[in-house]
Amino acid sequence: MTFSQSIGVCLSKYADFKGRAGRSEYWWFVLFIVLIAAAASLVSGTLYALTTLALLLPHAAVSVRRLHDIDRNGWWMLLGLIPLVNLVLIYWYCLQGDETSNQYGEAIAP
Repeated sequence: MTFSQSIGVCLSKYADFKGRAGRSEYWWFVLFIVLIAAAASLVSGTLYALTTLALLLPHAAVSVRRLHDIDRNGWWMLLGLIPLVNLVLIYWYCLQGDETSNQYGEAIAP
């Protein structure tokens, strides 16, 4: 999945917590969030806050779908609230997804 495809999919599934998201979809969208947040912070603090709030829900949704891809429940995202333990999430986001169907949907083509 390309950068622009990832942004399109993630924004079109703005609050869709069902299904699966591959590594490229997740990481391209994280890069997009970082770039947008950096640009917004250069303009104004208010714009930064607004863009962060606007992208919070799609980021949560793609994070849950990414966990679904490795056959984990989306509630595991709460590990992000615990300092240092949240590194487990980063590790999981880097793992290759299940190559077969799981309880969250069909396998994603590489």
